[in-house]
Amino acid sequence: MDLLVIFGPPASGKMTVGRALCERTRYRLFHNHMTIEPVLGLFPFGHPAFGRLVHSFRTQILAECLAQDDFDLAFTYVWGLDLDSDARFLTSLADEVRDAGGTTRYAELVCDLPERLRRNRTQERLDEKRSKRDVAWSESNLLQMDTDYRMSSRLGELDAQLEHFVRVDNTDLRPEEAANAIIDAFSLAPAT
Repeated sequence: MDLLVIFGPPASGKMTVGRALCERTRYRLFHNHMTIEPVLGLFPFGHPAFGRLVHSFRTQILAECLAQDDFDLAFTYVWGLDLDSDARFLTSLADEVRDAGGTTRYAELVCDLPERLRRNRTQERLDEKRSKRDVAWSESNLLQMDTDYRMSSRLGELDAQLEHFVRVDNTDLRPEEAANAIIDAFSLAPAT
């Protein structure tokens, strides 16, 4: 399995760019809200059971994908770059992919705050992510996460740390343009 981790702060376009990329390549999309939304129906964000269940579901789904032959996956993630737990999770995942003979690539989406606040209200986001439909809460959460965590790398910070890495500022790019930048950076094969 080849794994493409698309990461960036909330509303930076991870799911939308991931979809555009998957339409053009062999990759399948596993966006982070595929595990968040079902759990939110039972436990609120921040509850210990919420974190355990989301992590467990993600880990199990990723393990099943890894066990498949000829399976390429784009996985979206909000990476708190200052959180050791996030780094450990991604390192462990990359180790599993490598041990299975695959490659992990990282595509960081960087987007300015005014554009992210605008995207936070788009219909696609609200349709796909039930928890974002309370726009006032969602916007407050987005701003709080920006205060509490560092979710964008410093220019050049990850280039030496990650073997396969691209940073795309998609503030002014359409999703297809950002997807093409990632496809070009990694020479990803087109869908057959």
